[in-house]
Amino acid sequence: MLQPPQLASDLQHAVEDAAAHLYVWALKDIPQDLRDALSDARHRETSVPGKRVLETIHRNINVADSEKNLVCQDTGIAVYHAKVGEHFPLHPARIYEALRDGTARATIEHPLRSNAVHTLTRENTGPNIGYRLPIVHWEFALDSDELDLKCVPKGSGSENMSFLKMLNPADGVKGVKQFVLESIVGAGGKPCPPGIVGVGIGGSADYAMALAKDAIMRPIGTRNPDPIVAELEDELLDLLNETGIGPMGLGGDVTVLNCHIEHADTHMTLNPVAVNYQCWAARRASAHIGADGSIDYDNAV
Repeated sequence: MLQPPQLASDLQHAVEDAAAHLYVWALKDIPQDLRDALSDARHRETSVPGKRVLETIHRNINVADSEKNLVCQDTGIAVYHAKVGEHFPLHPARIYEALRDGTARATIEHPLRSNAVHTLTRENTGPNIGYRLPIVHWEFALDSDELDLKCVPKGSGSENMSFLKMLNPADGVKGVKQFVLESIVGAGGKPCPPGIVGVGIGGSADYAMALAKDAIMRPIGTRNPDPIVAELEDELLDLLNETGIGPMGLGGDVTVLNCHIEHADTHMTLNPVAVNYQCWAARRASAHIGADGSIDYDNAV
């Protein structure tokens, strides 16, 4: 349904406000489930270097809280996940425009470090915006007139530790475990452990990586509704923490805070598996935007 120009403009501005708020909020205030997982890690870690790293992370979070400042200096790439109701009265093209403008606003007004560069020239392209930046993943919902928006800033240290492999179907679950284990051992301390390991299994090559990215967004410790997949999540969590890589790769009991898996059915001759790491500062923040422009914020989901 067509909206009067003023109403559409007001709603677009509300989405822009939400994006600007979410980007900064995610960078400053990490979710409670992450805080709890890091606290638990502090109590479980037995190695001296590992305990020192986790104590430093704990102090880092407290300073960020007290100073109302960033948890990490790497403000990352702004990545949004937009779930658009079929009756939400703003076209996705306008939603993207609002997310782009909100990202730029947040970068300038806070101010934040701008990380966006041209892929080949490496020249800065603007206040965390550029060609196809920010990144937006789209989902659409039937019988809804609302927009659910999630911002998950992704720093380069953890994003560089992303892996994809087209396994043989005959490799089975054993092959999946081996690939994930080899990926995390090879990454060592580079992705700033302990963090969340996201695994995507099935679909196609590109979709497997998208699933791995979806997996890191889940609250820590949630389990896949498929009991077979949930069992593999538990097995991988134990295996990865048995590597002894430890906090920041200095050795210890806690290499990862958790392992989450998302999966999709696939072709009979395909077996794609992707791994995406999320560093200890697993930042995310969400907003629920109504058709009237009202906004509810939450970083627990």
